Amino acid sequence: MFGIGAGEWVLILLVILVVFGANKLPQLGDGLGRALKNFKRAVTSANEIEVSVKKGEIPGEQPKPGSPPASEQAPKP
Repeated sequence: MFGIGAGEWVLILLVILVVFGANKLPQLGDGLGRALKNFKRAVTSANEIEVSVKKGEIPGEQPKPGSPPASEQAPKP
């Protein structure tokens, strides 16, 4: 991965261990996991919004009574 061998990974992990200490490593891992989870959720949410906008639907908007569904309306230029 990235052209880094096993020896380099061990050295990087040892430097991280020395800099942050053994007590901080679980907190760092937890924070990194939460950040990745939030990023993945944001990307998924953005994709869902993009798909609904392409369909002509606006997230959170209620259709007006008597208006045809978005799939039956003419596309807007």
